[in-house]
Amino acid sequence: LSKNKLINGISTVYVEIIRGIPLLVQLLFWYFAFPSVIKGIGATLNIEALKNYLANPVGMAILGLTFCYAAYMAEIYRAGIQSIQKGQMEAARSLGMSHIQAMRYIILPQAIRVILPPVGNEFISLLKDSSLVSVVAVADMTRRGREFMSANFIPVETWSMIALLYLTMTLFSARVVTFIEHKTRLER
Repeated sequence: LSKNKLINGISTVYVEIIRGIPLLVQLLFWYFAFPSVIKGIGATLNIEALKNYLANPVGMAILGLTFCYAAYMAEIYRAGIQSIQKGQMEAARSLGMSHIQAMRYIILPQAIRVILPPVGNEFISLLKDSSLVSVVAVADMTRRGREFMSANFIPVETWSMIALLYLTMTLFSARVVTFIEHKTRLER
């Protein structure tokens, strides 16, 4: 969307790289490789705080999920904004609105209606993909289930309950998104 070729190029490369690498690999990178990079920078620049950097598993999981889903969300927003007719922006500008005002009052309100379903889908995917953080030592529901199963030796019951909990969360999220979609449709 940017007219600046550098910003456009950087964002395109970011989106393509992140979308091309599986989320699990990204989480492993943030947990294992990123701290090594920080320590290497600390050693090179002789910065003691960076030399002794210890990764927080929750922080690394949040970074991994954020960087991954930000790329997907960027594409959703880009497509939503581009779906609005160019004449809308031209009309707003001819009325004396700045680019930011036109985006805020004309383009984005229309784009939100278009992007709401895919944003809801991404939220539900994020909810389900959060189970992958158990691989990087974050005690999420999946990891707790594995620990419970190991202690009690009841795999069918444990994994059935975890599946039911995830299903409940995703169904609830889907209902919320559907409700919001319905409300925005009524406002047209």
